[in-house]
Amino acid sequence: MRPATRLFIKQRFTDYYDKIRISAPSSVKEREFGFIFFDDKYPDYIRMRRHIGFSSGEEMQDYIKSLVPAHAYYSTAYYQTPHAPTMNDKGWLGADLIFDLDADHIMRGSYEEMLKRIKKEAIKLLDVLDTELGVDMRTIKLVFSGGRGYHVHVQELAMRDFEPAERRELVDYICGTGISPSILLNDWIPGRTGWHDRFRVLLTDYLLELNKKSEKEVKAELSSLRGVGQVMAERFHGMIPELITLLKTDPSSILFRDQTVKTIFSVLTSERESALLPYIHNASAQIDGPVTTDIRRLIRLPGSLHAKSGFKVVPLEVRELHEFDPLIDAVTFGEREVIIESEHEYSLSLLGSRYDIPKGRIKVPEAVGVFLCCRGMGEIGGSDRAS
Repeated sequence: MRPATRLFIKQRFTDYYDKIRISAPSSVKEREFGFIFFDDKYPDYIRMRRHIGFSSGEEMQDYIKSLVPAHAYYSTAYYQTPHAPTMNDKGWLGADLIFDLDADHIMRGSYEEMLKRIKKEAIKLLDVLDTELGVDMRTIKLVFSGGRGYHVHVQELAMRDFEPAERRELVDYICGTGISPSILLNDWIPGRTGWHDRFRVLLTDYLLELNKKSEKEVKAELSSLRGVGQVMAERFHGMIPELITLLKTDPSSILFRDQTVKTIFSVLTSERESALLPYIHNASAQIDGPVTTDIRRLIRLPGSLHAKSGFKVVPLEVRELHEFDPLIDAVTFGEREVIIESEHEYSLSLLGSRYDIPKGRIKVPEAVGVFLCCRGMGEIGGSDRAS
C-alpha cells in the first residue's frame, strides 16, 4: 500500500470518527480493548496494541477519535483488571458466548457471493440457537463484522461461566461434529426435529445421488472408505432403493437390518474425506469453532470501521438480518469522486449500483474508492484528470 493510499484511508476514517459516537459495550469497565493503527508499516506489518481498559464509554470514544484506529476490538470476557499487562493478572470473571461466521472459512468466490452465503449460515445458526438450544433470543446481539461475516453474541448470564469444554460441546452440536447414526436413526420418531431429522433428510439426499451412479462408481466410492471392501460395497449398492424408502417411513429399523448398513453409515460420518460430509456441512451452521471456545477472545467493536473493507461493523436486531444488505447498509462513505489507480480489472456492487473498474486510472465515488483501497485492489490516484 502506498503511503498516499494509507493516508487517504486514515483521513476518511478520521472524518467518520469525528462525526459519530460509538456505543460502548456492556460492562465497559470490565472489558479489555485492542487496536491496530495506521502506522508506517501498515498493512504489511500488523501489530495490535492491547491490554487497554476504559473507565467509561466517553473515555473509549475520546481514545478512538484521537488515535483513529484501523481496527478496533474488545474482549468477549469480563475482567477485574482488564488493563493488566498479562492475562493471568486480569482476573477472569466470565465471558459472553460468541459465534463467528466467516465466509472465508467456507467458500471462495466474489465478495458479493461470499456475503450472501454467510448470511444463510447466520440464519441457520440463529434458528438452531432459538428452536433447538433454547437460547433466549432477547440476549442475542447480532453484528455484521464489517468484513465477510457476522458475530453472534449470546449474553445469557447462565452461559457466561462456561469453560472451553462446555463451549466446544455447543460447537460440535451446531457443526454436526461426531454424528452417531445409531443414536440419530434409532431415536427418530415422526415430528422429531433437530439433528435427528436433519440427518435423516441429508442421508436420504446422499443416497438419492448415490443411486444415480453406476454400480461401478458406487463400489469404487464406497470401497475407498476405511474398512469397506468390494463385497460390502456391492451389497450396499443393492440395498440403496430399500434404504431410501425406509428413511422416509421407518428410519429406526435400518441399522438392525444388516451389519453392512451399520458399518458403512458409521464410516461415512467419521471418515474425514467421506462424500457425506458436504451434506452434513450443508445441514449445519458453519461457525469458526476456536472463536467460540476461546474465553479470552477479542472481537470487533460494533460501530467501528473495518480497514480491510472500509465498512462499518454494524450492530443488528435479529429481525433485521433478512433485509440487511452489507453492500448498502454497512457503507459509510458517499458519492464524492476520487481517482483510483488499479492494476487489474474488477466488477463490484456497492450502494445498489454496479461498477466496472478498468485497469488504469478512473474516477469513482468515494465509497468505491475506499473499498478498493482497503481491499488492496487499488491505490489512490493524484488530482490529474482520470482517463
